[in-house]
Amino acid sequence: MFERFTQDARAVVTGAVEESERSGSGAVEVEHLLVSLAGRPGGKGAFVLAALGLADPEGTLRAALADVRHRAGLSQAEADALAGLGIDVTEVVSRVEEVHGVGALSGDRRDGRWWRGHRSFSRPAKDVLEQSLRIALARRERAIGDQHLLLALTTGRGVVAEVLADHGVTFASVTRVLGPGGAAGEGAGGREGEGEGDVRAAG
Repeated sequence: MFERFTQDARAVVTGAVEESERSGSGAVEVEHLLVSLAGRPGGKGAFVLAALGLADPEGTLRAALADVRHRAGLSQAEADALAGLGIDVTEVVSRVEEVHGVGALSGDRRDGRWWRGHRSFSRPAKDVLEQSLRIALARRERAIGDQHLLLALTTGRGVVAEVLADHGVTFASVTRVLGPGGAAGEGAGGREGEGEGDVRAAG
């Protein structure tokens, strides 16, 4: 499937691997795909994020994801649900960090010892890549671009999709910016289909 990716989409995937390495993660996760996409100017994904009001998409989304990690991976909706039960997540995190240090609940492994060698993609990250293919097919577009990756990121049920939605980036809003599907190269700017084959041949 990777050979069907545009140059921009390939760069997003490569950047996600590098982001995973920098963070010390054992695998490439969905959030690494998001941060990589947000940090790449010039592609259709970046165009969409800017059109939806994210002046500094990488910085904004990094901060939002860091917030989630600080809550031990709980989404805001989950934290609100616990608050309804009388559990203050912020207070719990503060008490744990008093004993075990800042970031104790974040799951970070930044010392680099946790992982060595080949970096694989987590199942959710693979799901995003596969969903991007399905979206490109549904839009009748010839190659998988970073805009398809962005659309796929909005369709999940996890923290990344919620963070995007909190900033007005949903499947519906992204689709509005991109316009209807059709031949590659139509819609918002970017480099669609630079020599890649037809995704309809993938499979």
